[in-house]
Amino acid sequence: MSRRQSAPAAVRWTAYIGVAIVFAIACAFLSHWQLSKNEDRTRQLAIIAENYDTAPVALNDLLSPGQTLPEGLKWRQVRMTGTYLTDQQLLVRNTVHNGTAAYEIIVPLRLEDGRVFLIDRGWEPPGNRQPTPDTVPDAPTGTVTVVARLVPGQNLPASGADAPEGQVPSVHLPLIAEKIGGTDGAALDQGAFGQLVSEDPAPAVMPQPFEAPSEDSGPYLSYGIQWIMFAVMGFIFIWYVIRSERRARREAAEDAAAVAALAQTDPEAAAALAAETSARRIREKREKSRDRDSADEDALLDNAPH
Repeated sequence: MSRRQSAPAAVRWTAYIGVAIVFAIACAFLSHWQLSKNEDRTRQLAIIAENYDTAPVALNDLLSPGQTLPEGLKWRQVRMTGTYLTDQQLLVRNTVHNGTAAYEIIVPLRLEDGRVFLIDRGWEPPGNRQPTPDTVPDAPTGTVTVVARLVPGQNLPASGADAPEGQVPSVHLPLIAEKIGGTDGAALDQGAFGQLVSEDPAPAVMPQPFEAPSEDSGPYLSYGIQWIMFAVMGFIFIWYVIRSERRARREAAEDAAAVAALAQTDPEAAAALAAETSARRIREKREKSRDRDSADEDALLDNAPH
């Protein structure tokens, strides 16, 4: 292969390798993203395993008034005694439970020391003839001892803070604090809220209880490994393309040399050999094209609905 022929090939191969490097960088970024999500999920599962079934302790022993809930205390059970502020009850709309857009029932609880802490008592499905539940179980009146699991406040959804009267779009503690205002001079604690476990005395009718958090680790680790494999496969593909092109060029050079050598002794035989090698290359290209088309057709048939 002459220098004039090899220069464009070298430029093209360099471009191939550049594309493979860019693709590998993108795959590395996506792999890091998925592996980071897997690390976060692994940490969350460890917190669930450690905290979810621990014995309840007094709220003030675990979380001071106004203190933001540390990640390591999520799902810890706490015990508190107070009185529900039933006139401040709200519904949290569009919360998913049992595969439906349900409503969670949140009620502030004024503790014996005056602290106001939000309790999410559970959920109810939409009504038969209207979006809101047919019935909302009342919180118990008078002094009640509540056991709840600590969870952090939620963000507002992308749609914003709009919700019908008596409802909120999420358990966004600043928004809820604004809606219920001060209660006898005590503002709602915005460091965390509690998902109800039990009430004593228990009311006759309870909302639907919360499901245990999922222990599924998710697909993040496998996705991260797949992106690494894609990056490697990109270089393998480029290596295969360059190798195939070099082999084709080498075979073409060998054919040209054979034709040139034969032309010195038998020009007619050389012309016939040139025509034969040209026809062979055309035939090989057509066979490769048919193989690709057949593979594409097989893939379409495999993916077609049956």
